[in-house]
Amino acid sequence: MKTPEQLAQDVSKRRTFAIISHPDAGKTTITEQMLLFGGVVREAGTVKAKKSGTFAKSDWMEIEKKRGISVTSSVMQFDYQGKRINILDTPGHEDFSEDTYRTLMAVDSAVMVIDGAKGIEPQTKKLFKICKMRGIPIFTFINKFDRDAREPLDLLAELEDVLKIETYPMNWPIGMGRGLQGLYDRFNHRVVLAHPTDAAHQYVPLDDEGQIPADQPLRDDSIWQDTLDEIELLEAAGNDFDEEKIKTGDMTSVFFGSALTNFGVQTFLETYLKYAPAPSEHETLDDQTIKPLNPEFSGFVFKIQANMNPNHRDRIAFVRICSGEFDRGMDVTLQRTGKSIRLSNSTQFMADTREVVDTAVAGDIIGLYDTGNFQIGDSIYSGKQDIQFQKLPQFTPELFVHVAAKNVMKQKSFHKGIDQLVQEGAVQLYQNYTTGDYILGAVGQLQFEVFQFRMQNEYNSEVVMEPLGHKIARWIDPEQLDEKMASSRNILVKDRQGQPLFLFENRFAENWFKGKYPEIRLTAKL
Repeated sequence: MKTPEQLAQDVSKRRTFAIISHPDAGKTTITEQMLLFGGVVREAGTVKAKKSGTFAKSDWMEIEKKRGISVTSSVMQFDYQGKRINILDTPGHEDFSEDTYRTLMAVDSAVMVIDGAKGIEPQTKKLFKICKMRGIPIFTFINKFDRDAREPLDLLAELEDVLKIETYPMNWPIGMGRGLQGLYDRFNHRVVLAHPTDAAHQYVPLDDEGQIPADQPLRDDSIWQDTLDEIELLEAAGNDFDEEKIKTGDMTSVFFGSALTNFGVQTFLETYLKYAPAPSEHETLDDQTIKPLNPEFSGFVFKIQANMNPNHRDRIAFVRICSGEFDRGMDVTLQRTGKSIRLSNSTQFMADTREVVDTAVAGDIIGLYDTGNFQIGDSIYSGKQDIQFQKLPQFTPELFVHVAAKNVMKQKSFHKGIDQLVQEGAVQLYQNYTTGDYILGAVGQLQFEVFQFRMQNEYNSEVVMEPLGHKIARWIDPEQLDEKMASSRNILVKDRQGQPLFLFENRFAENWFKGKYPEIRLTAKL
């Protein structure tokens, strides 16, 4: 066990953040470049490098490699400049927002990646609101300035107008696209050259007036003069740097660069580490405040993933440590059941690769090999304290399909696959109240496609899906239920806990039901 001083020192080194963006803004690529600086990969595999067989380290799932998208959150850990960094790369596709929302409950800050040509996109806006609601500090990387992009001043204005957050650009692009010559690094008072003669000459210090030495070719360039004019405008009319506002999520520090060419990423990472918060406290359902330096261990399960290692068909529960120290082999209490569990099989991650972890502290993300004990949202703790952390976001499905095994001789693998994949939380499982037929619910069509792909590739179970379309799910008190209330316009099903609910055809069908049975109370969530 660590002494209180050792624990405090270790916790202070942790930086745990999520990368959020609209699809194809480049967040997986920027994650790769950070791993490169951390020395955990020798080359950054991009999602575009299909011919070479090199794929993004964080896109470990087979369907992600085939489609070039992220459909599940990945966890990666590395050390850099004396800090232990936990990166959670989240899926950008809106059909997997629920996974991203839960992941945001497990981080202390967020990095928002924006496409320099497209600006604020719908999914970015949605995820930003979640960060804002939680008061999470947000750091912004405006990407793809190796291509033609929008004017930087316009992008800043959009950030402030659309997201209602103050901005402070830590650096400023000198040109863009083929004309990108470098970055004016306001924070470090230097210029970072995009095309230096060698690595030793990449950084050019500025003088007291913000100018570069006369022997630099940029000095008389018109692009350089335009940059100086914009910097002067920022100094005169822009926001003042306010570290307190950054900590509360009321100001975002903005960086420009290109993740694909690895330009500006290192400057961003180094500056981020200076201002990103160490592990923060967490609130419980009964309004306790759990501080990171509390000596007793506590944490919560924010994600469950099956088959990260296809050779072993394992199941991993991702745990954010909120307080104290984790030691492999320790006994903890699972709050939901009150039972004691020994945590003897634990791991740390590098996307799909892992190593046994013997000890970890508040701020770290660990994986626990799970045989079915854990559920998403579970709280675990040591000692006599009774801790139940606040509930994680859960979406009510809107799309539904009938699902069945194509080969009736493979029912065992079919049921095993459904049981394990449903526990990950991306799709919900229901059964017809009378026939027992399986029905899947999701917030987007892509979730069904991923489910179908994984059933066949991970469980060797080909499934048949019959669309039921959009439905409105409403739970009903079992004591009020009469099965005769069901019809073709409001299908009666039960969830995994056996609770009954109706799947209404549309809003009109729901209102008709309410008019016919005014005494029945329907709820949107269990």
